[in-house]
Amino acid sequence: MKTNRNVGLLIVFLIITVLMAVAFFPSVNHSVAEGLGSIVPIDTDSLDNTTRTIFDSVNYARSIHILAMLLLGFGFLMVFLRGHEFTSLTATFLAVSISIPVYMIVESFLPNEFEVMSINGLLFAEFAGASLLICMGAVLGRLKMDQYFILGILFTLAYIFNEWLLLESGLFKGFLDTGGSVAIHAFGAYFGLGVVMATDKKFAGKPGPKADKISNEFCLLGSMVLWLFWPSFTSSVASPDRTYLTALNTILALCGSTLATYIFTKLIRGKIEIEDIANAALAGGVAIGSTCSTANPGFSMVIGICAGILSTVGFSIIAPKVCALIKGTDTCGVHNLHGMPGLLGGLFAIAINGQPGTQIGACVCTVVVGLVLGRICGVILGLFGTKEDTYQDEDDFLLEEE
Repeated sequence: MKTNRNVGLLIVFLIITVLMAVAFFPSVNHSVAEGLGSIVPIDTDSLDNTTRTIFDSVNYARSIHILAMLLLGFGFLMVFLRGHEFTSLTATFLAVSISIPVYMIVESFLPNEFEVMSINGLLFAEFAGASLLICMGAVLGRLKMDQYFILGILFTLAYIFNEWLLLESGLFKGFLDTGGSVAIHAFGAYFGLGVVMATDKKFAGKPGPKADKISNEFCLLGSMVLWLFWPSFTSSVASPDRTYLTALNTILALCGSTLATYIFTKLIRGKIEIEDIANAALAGGVAIGSTCSTANPGFSMVIGICAGILSTVGFSIIAPKVCALIKGTDTCGVHNLHGMPGLLGGLFAIAINGQPGTQIGACVCTVVVGLVLGRICGVILGLFGTKEDTYQDEDDFLLEEE
């Protein structure tokens, strides 16, 4: 195969990308230092009702942005499967429609530091929906529609348990994960791999996933929707005084991962692999989650660059080894986009909070809980039958040719 790999030029591009990140460090750029120094903490507990209503209105807009990510972004990202488009989009509808009410109902009966029936409660419920969609990506194409419904309920309950372990149990005091690199992304990925470990042996010898030019174009559309609204995702639960910094950090992290993906997909493969561009380019948004409101812009872009490299290497080199280890197929490559970059983001937070034991412990806990509960969920799902035509819509939909 003829390649378009110009190693010298790609290395120059990488150097330019790293230098751009360095230029955003406050120790190098006086304007960045001034901007960070001008941030004045806001005591949200002392806000009057009018000001609080304004903040809630702004967060309402972000909640709609997040719904756009869930339905349009994740939905079309998973349409890359040719012949499975109806199932991918309908399963996305079901996942969002199940996770939000289940999360809010369960949390309303539990002691919480926030009012569940509020805009913050809705945002946290949407985070659960995002994690569920990540989980679904691992087993996409190998579940019947009824099983997605059951998965939605079981996963949301498991997500609430893991969220409590990380943030409220007291086991990981000082754990830094503002935008959910670990609690949302990594947990969803490893829960999904756990489901794969328990279910994929039933599909030995059956056809694998296929894509074509049109399905990949829709996948790219979903990726761009996610890229566009990711700053709203991370800044939605940041304190008001940190909103702009959080959005800026997220954008720079996404820029870093996109540029790194372009460089490394060509270095590794010789030409651009569309799977890398549609997925690994988003890894910066995943990894910046933990430190999105506390890192400086330069460090954020470095995190994005590292995440883009790791994710691209994941899709091109690591993925076959992981699939062999779990004896199954990670359909959407969630381990490469959400699992590894999510853990990477959690580990980068050590540079901010200086608590390696806490951050590493929370990451290990998330992986173990995700895999164990995911495997249990997979066994339960297996009681409800097996999809006959893998990666196809025929099992659940009336198609035109019928």
